[in-house]
Amino acid sequence: MKKYITHTMIALLATIAISMAAPTDDALMEKEKAAWQAFKDKKPDDFKKLVSANVVAVYAEGMSDMQKELADMQKWDMKSFAISDYKVTSDAPGTVVTTYKVAVEGTYDGKDQSGTYNAASVWKKQKGEWQAIFHTNVKEQTAAKPSG
Repeated sequence: MKKYITHTMIALLATIAISMAAPTDDALMEKEKAAWQAFKDKKPDDFKKLVSANVVAVYAEGMSDMQKELADMQKWDMKSFAISDYKVTSDAPGTVVTTYKVAVEGTYDGKDQSGTYNAASVWKKQKGEWQAIFHTNVKEQTAAKPSG
């Protein structure tokens, strides 16, 4: 009986340790939303709390770093965004990849950029906090209808 209780306690403690180390999908989605909200609201200090100073981003227009992200933040007039199809994948402790769709309504430098984007981020636990270290999104293209 004593051995059974010991094994049960070890399993319980291991489960607790794993659950504390890995964020839930919902917790990461909230961080993702918070980063988008900070960007939308043009709040660089809030954005920097969620996104690593060494962030790398890849877009159809080119590469970006934190300095460019903050400069682009000022050029966006984002009316709304909505995240869907959110998935979290990880095969290493402390690092996760998120994929999702984001419907955006807004303009960049006066040009309409509204649409649905396929997006992905890499989040890494740094100094006890999850921060985005990589991000990409690309606007979905409408498929051409076959003629005939």
